[in-house]
Amino acid sequence: MTERADIQPTGRPIVIEAGGTRAVVGTVAAVLRSFSVDGVQLTEPIADGDHPRFANGIVLSPWPNRVGDGRWSLDGEAQQLAITEVDRRTSLHGLLRFADYEVRAQSPEAVTLGAVVPPQLGWPLLLDTRVEYRVVPGALEVVHGVTNLSGRRAPYATGAHPFLRVGDAPVESLVVTLHASTYFDVDERLLPVAELPVDGTHYDLRDGVPVGDVGGRLDTAFGGVRHGADGEIARLTDPASGGTLSLHQDASWGYVQIFAPTSYPDAAGAGRHAIAIEPMTAPPDALRSGEALVWLEPGESWTGGWSLRYSA
Repeated sequence: MTERADIQPTGRPIVIEAGGTRAVVGTVAAVLRSFSVDGVQLTEPIADGDHPRFANGIVLSPWPNRVGDGRWSLDGEAQQLAITEVDRRTSLHGLLRFADYEVRAQSPEAVTLGAVVPPQLGWPLLLDTRVEYRVVPGALEVVHGVTNLSGRRAPYATGAHPFLRVGDAPVESLVVTLHASTYFDVDERLLPVAELPVDGTHYDLRDGVPVGDVGGRLDTAFGGVRHGADGEIARLTDPASGGTLSLHQDASWGYVQIFAPTSYPDAAGAGRHAIAIEPMTAPPDALRSGEALVWLEPGESWTGGWSLRYSA
């Protein structure tokens, strides 16, 4: 029998380590609870007994971000998802954010978690999803996969929601750089109305901007992502130490969301600056727009990944 003291809001904690690089993963939402290199904390950690504040570290599947009014169409058939963001009347961050994944494989440096998306309200499809976390010296590598177990074709998109930092440096002092040429203008419900060039706007982060300058102004999806030679999409740099944390995405991950609240709770419960840099395979409201969805035939599978790399 599981003791009550062993039950965590984030599920079973799993530690993976390699060469001074360490990550803690929780089974609920396949959440990334912590990532550090040589003792330098690189994500906002989730403490024992706590839950993912602001969706910190969770996996977003089978869609990232929002579906307006929860309404979409599957091959001409109207679908109505449950509304999970009531104030904006949207369906937020997929169907697995509270699911307890099973451990399918585990080693000292890696773990693979899996969860089935069953048919349910507004989702008449059966998907088998999985996420592998692997640490190598100086980096965390994440590979997402899905197989369509339905008897019909199924759309799919995914993402992740890590809040990032560089050690103990104040987040507002960090410089964020993003290799993206477009942003999604949104309405009052944060649903996209247009994809526009970043040129001449405060959404242009290609040359680097202090997080303090965009705090409270960005909860924004970006497109026109330029994958560097090594797949780098974005980076956070501490000007004081020179430490850099970079986000890399493979070619199937063409979007990224930056969420920079000023009300992220600190240890005392007061609000402070934080920044989530969220890799995504599709933009917000993709189930309705169809943009960048992966369509899987019965029995077909897909994989794609992203990584975080630290340079001291």
